[in-house]
Amino acid sequence: MSNVNPMLKPRITKVTCHIGVGEGGARLQLAEQVLSLITDGNPIRTIGKTTNRELKIREGAPIGCKVTMRNPEKIKKFLEDAFWVREKTLPAYNVDLQGNLSFGIADYTDFPEMKYDPDIGIFGMDINVVLERPGHRVSRRRRLKAKVPKSHRITRTQGQAWFKEQFGLTLLEE
Repeated sequence: MSNVNPMLKPRITKVTCHIGVGEGGARLQLAEQVLSLITDGNPIRTIGKTTNRELKIREGAPIGCKVTMRNPEKIKKFLEDAFWVREKTLPAYNVDLQGNLSFGIADYTDFPEMKYDPDIGIFGMDINVVLERPGHRVSRRRRLKAKVPKSHRITRTQGQAWFKEQFGLTLLEE
């Protein structure tokens, strides 16, 4: 019988997979198709927040798409495949101060069982993994919102250790 407090065990709250295209139209539709193939989710378009003439981005114009996964079984399978693509090795700086992990994948065809389709082309993506302890919802809820105390937050070293233990990741220090 272990005396470990279940409220102190970190867990993955959500995983967001994002492809930035920089433009709307056919390339954005192809990026949405890639995301739905890889994640089995329904992609949502991301909208430009500011106008940047050099990058040809207008405020309010679609520039990318993302899928947010919250189902623990889907998350586990997706992350196993994504870490396999990166050979279970990431730089240690990919874990931020709150224990969240962010990394990129250069080509979606590196995923297992994905074949190159000349009609689609090559798309890379960013993957963000949010790690929290149970009870963190108090900072986001609408009623009686409260701050999460420092003792209940996850630190960078705790996040790194958790990812090493759960997924067997190798985090390279530089």
